[in-house]
Amino acid sequence: MAPIRALRLATMSKWLAAMVLACGMPHAQHAAAAPAAKVCPAGTLYLTFDTGSMSQAQLIADTLRRHHIRATFFLANEPTVRNDSSLDPSWAPYWKSLVADGHAFGTHTFDHVYLRGVRAGQVTMRPQFGARAGQDVAMDQAGFCKELRRSAEALRAMTGADMMPLWRAPGGRTAPQTLQWAEQCGYRHVGWAPAGFLGDELPSQRYPNAVLLQRALAGLRDGDIAMAHLGIWSRQDPWAPAVLEPLLAGLERKGFCFATLRDHPAYRDWIARPIGAQEGAR
Repeated sequence: MAPIRALRLATMSKWLAAMVLACGMPHAQHAAAAPAAKVCPAGTLYLTFDTGSMSQAQLIADTLRRHHIRATFFLANEPTVRNDSSLDPSWAPYWKSLVADGHAFGTHTFDHVYLRGVRAGQVTMRPQFGARAGQDVAMDQAGFCKELRRSAEALRAMTGADMMPLWRAPGGRTAPQTLQWAEQCGYRHVGWAPAGFLGDELPSQRYPNAVLLQRALAGLRDGDIAMAHLGIWSRQDPWAPAVLEPLLAGLERKGFCFATLRDHPAYRDWIARPIGAQEGAR
């Protein structure tokens, strides 16, 4: 009888262990899946990138991915080092990968149009690219809003993703008229903090990468929006390969976290508004 009792006890023990494991497993999996809250004693920074030549586009995407950092990208249809344009369908795999990584997007105008002046209810813009590149073009509100929306339409066609209702003027050049028109057709303007100008478009002879790195590490503060490009034609010593990795690592050591503009206190309520409220002028 003793061997039989021992066998029954062993069977019962195995059954109880299996029940405990089965009941506890979902909770264990849930605990393992829940990320620990990240401590950010220095605050939050908002990295943004404008399109540019796209020469460093993949390097920047890979570096952000390694650091698990999400950024905001402002898109214009600019010539690239691949002899195409940044919003051509050939770039769809790249933009899709950024969407999958959780980055956010805004418009940089489609033809990278610079503000030249405002007169008699019209603005004069100079497209840097496209069919009217280098020409001064008068735009009314409808034309200006169309220019903002073209980049959003291109991104949606390539990826199925929507842009946030945010825009960045090329060169940061705005006027009360363009800011008002943009908000009436759903877009709020985004600039950058003084310390957030990362300097990748400056001449490398006068502003070497080591100087730009130290300046950013020393100057950035909680809430700052930082701005660089996915490649610059004119800079001889590219910024991103030398600066981006040590900059992110250094800022993380200082206790900074990073977020997209979806979470920026100046823009999150605007972004959350109903679609109709964001598109007052069509």
